[in-house]
Amino acid sequence: MGTAQRSERTDAKPNVLLVTMDQLRADAVFDPAISTPTLDALRNEGVSFLRHYAQAAPCSPARAALYTGTYQMNNRVVANGTPLDARFDNVALFARRNGYDPVLFGYTDQSIDPRTVADPEDPRLDSYEEVLPGFRPVCHLPSIDSSPWLSWLRHHGFDPGTTTNAALTSEPDRPAGYSVSAFLSEQFLAWLNEQHGPWFAHLSFLRPHPPYGAAGEFARAYDPNNAGSWITPTTKPHPLHGAALSLPGVAAPSDPAEIGVMRAQYFGMISEVDHQFGRIITELKRSNQWEHTIVLLTADHGEQLGDHGLKEKLGFFPQSYHIPLIVHDPFHQNGYGEQIHALTESVDVFATIVDLLELPAPAQIDGMSLKAFLQGTTPHGWRTAAHYEWDWRYLFLDGPSTIVHRGLSEHNLAVHLTNEMAYVHFGDNSSLCFDLLADPTWRTLVVDPAKILEAAEGMLSWRQQSLERTMTDMLIGKERTGRWPTPTASAVT
Repeated sequence: MGTAQRSERTDAKPNVLLVTMDQLRADAVFDPAISTPTLDALRNEGVSFLRHYAQAAPCSPARAALYTGTYQMNNRVVANGTPLDARFDNVALFARRNGYDPVLFGYTDQSIDPRTVADPEDPRLDSYEEVLPGFRPVCHLPSIDSSPWLSWLRHHGFDPGTTTNAALTSEPDRPAGYSVSAFLSEQFLAWLNEQHGPWFAHLSFLRPHPPYGAAGEFARAYDPNNAGSWITPTTKPHPLHGAALSLPGVAAPSDPAEIGVMRAQYFGMISEVDHQFGRIITELKRSNQWEHTIVLLTADHGEQLGDHGLKEKLGFFPQSYHIPLIVHDPFHQNGYGEQIHALTESVDVFATIVDLLELPAPAQIDGMSLKAFLQGTTPHGWRTAAHYEWDWRYLFLDGPSTIVHRGLSEHNLAVHLTNEMAYVHFGDNSSLCFDLLADPTWRTLVVDPAKILEAAEGMLSWRQQSLERTMTDMLIGKERTGRWPTPTASAVT
């Protein structure tokens, strides 16, 4: 157990720092062979959730679930470019309503609801990399157009090329102090030194997102010939898995040496972003803000990294969804150093922030607060299964449309994950069920029909219990004993 509980909070609002590291898979954070001294120290001064899962992939769907606290089946952000419905509340709007000026360093990848835009030539309709409503961008650094970083590099005498991807690809050729992570950290530190009151910030690092090339000396920190093992694909893959194995963009290299290089660079990117984040924690401590700052560190989604013959993030395998979550709450220290094995989800982050700020939770939130774990106790009746979804209809879409394509709804899957089984249900009414007790690598199927039915019923119950509920517990009528909710900024936009 951690140290004795700190005295209760005063009326002053705490600082809140929400940190995401893009495409960071959980096992890489907890692998002693990968150097992450900052995250190791954060785990000692916080609580680590070892079985934490994103609710969707890729970036926009994953972040929509994180920021709104809702499952994909409710928020319906299914692709990079799917608009986030303006009716949804989110963590930034919530913070703004409650007296903060929530700021952004990095990106949120949330497409604007086009129904709220009067001008068809509005530039916000040209990119999915827009800012989540409620955040004030101090340093907006989208992954496709990171022009502030490129200008900074030129100012320091480097030629990064004309595109962000070119600059990222050449990171191994420059000192790590000029990486995209270093630039974002510099911007945050400059802002932090000007703060004198409670603040709410989202620090959204791009790394360890591809291209697979670590910055400076970190590109040479790991030996490709000693980059760990990976899970080879089954000899009889599901058709969706088989199709992915044939696609150059998501199929891992067939040469083991090339996979070793990819993994070594990925590990280097993790160590480098860990180093840059360490500068921020050092400054928080130096400026006496650490004991007043709640820190939540997580990722949007994971990375296949060669497992099952794949790279990037897609499909139903857990490497794309199993992500870290570490929470430092200086006002609840009883759980410091604890490692939680209960199943937790990205939708729990919004619920936890609300609870730690001792404010009422928006009705839309599908997640549950993790506060009890931070206090050193286990909540009663905690979930026994985690869930995530993946929708690949975007492969068949091209720009805006008002036509409803019913057939596209078959191009999705949902996963019901327990200690014993992983049940995958596809939109075309087919399914898979993996026996995790017999084989934790997801290559052995359950054959007992009763067990498969048990898992399918569990998924059905989850969907029924998690349907959108914003006004489902209200009744219009003359006999009123409660209060109607105050319209949120998103609801009246």
